[in-house]
Amino acid sequence: MRKKVSVIGAGHVGEITAFAIAQKEIADVVVLDIIPNLPIGKGLDLYQGGPVGKYDSRVKGTNTFEDTANSDIIVITAGKPRGPGMSRDDLAHVNFAIVKPVTEEVIKYSPKAMLLVVTNPLDPMVYTAKKVSGFPKNRVFGMAGILDTTRFRRFLGMELGVSVESIQALVLGGHGDEMVPVVSCTTVAGIPITHFLSKEKIDAIVSRTAMGGGEIVKLMGTSAYFAPALAISEMVESVIKDKRKVLPCSAYLEGEYGIKDLYFGVPVILGANGVEKIIELELSNEEKEKIKKSEAAVRSVVNILKF
Repeated sequence: MRKKVSVIGAGHVGEITAFAIAQKEIADVVVLDIIPNLPIGKGLDLYQGGPVGKYDSRVKGTNTFEDTANSDIIVITAGKPRGPGMSRDDLAHVNFAIVKPVTEEVIKYSPKAMLLVVTNPLDPMVYTAKKVSGFPKNRVFGMAGILDTTRFRRFLGMELGVSVESIQALVLGGHGDEMVPVVSCTTVAGIPITHFLSKEKIDAIVSRTAMGGGEIVKLMGTSAYFAPALAISEMVESVIKDKRKVLPCSAYLEGEYGIKDLYFGVPVILGANGVEKIIELELSNEEKEKIKKSEAAVRSVVNILKF
C-alpha cells in the first residue's frame, strides 16, 4: 500500500506539490482547501492525468479535514502571501491565524503524521506547528533551505556554464534576506567554487540568492511556486522512501550552532523518522556572524507570536 500525503492549501504551491508527488509515485495525495469545490476539481484533474502521465498514485481533492485522516506526512502550504507594505511581523500575525487552526485540525485525524511546513514566514510558522501539535521535534520541520540552495546552484551554473548536477552547495539560516549561503561548502564536482570564481563574483551571486524570492515577486506579482513545490517533493520523497538525504531544512535547535528553542535552517539527515540528525559545520568567523544576524531576525518574529 502506498503512503499517504495530504497537502493543505490548493494554491499554486499546493497543486504543483501534489502533482510532483503523484507523478513520481511517491505516495497517494489528498489536496485540501477551504474554497468550495476548487480542490475537488484540481484533484480530479490531477487524477485523470495519470494514464498519460504514467502514474497510478491516487489523488483526491477535498474541503474536509476528515479526508486527510491517517496521513503519513501533512504538507502545510496554506497562508497569505506578503503584500505591498506588509512587514514580516504583519505576515506572521496573519499566517499564525491560519497555521495554528490548520495544525489543530490535521493532528486530530493524523496523530502519527509528520508536519512539513511551507507557509511564510517559514521558521516562525514551523515553530507554531510544533508548539500547537506537541509533536517531537523530529516530526516537525520546514522547507526553505532546499529552495534557497537550488537558487544558489542555478545561479552558479548560469555563471559557470556547467550542469547544476555538478554543483553542490548549502544555504543556512532563516528563510529570508538574512539567509547564509556557505561558500566554504560550495563545490563544482568536488572542486572549491573559489577555484572558478572571484570573491566579487561569488558575493554577487550570494546577494542574488538572498533576494531570489523578491526577484520572482517583482517579475510575476506573486511568490514562486514551481521551485518550492519541487523542493517539497524532494523532502517528502526522502522521508517516504527513507533515502536519508542530507538536506538543508528548518529544524528545531537545542544548542546546535549556539541556538536554542528556535527553528532554523541547517543541514539534516532526512529519513523515515523525519529529522534523524542535525549536522553541525565548522564555520568561518564571518559565517558565524551572519548566522547570529539571521537568528536574531527569526527570533524577533517568533517573539511576537501569542500561543
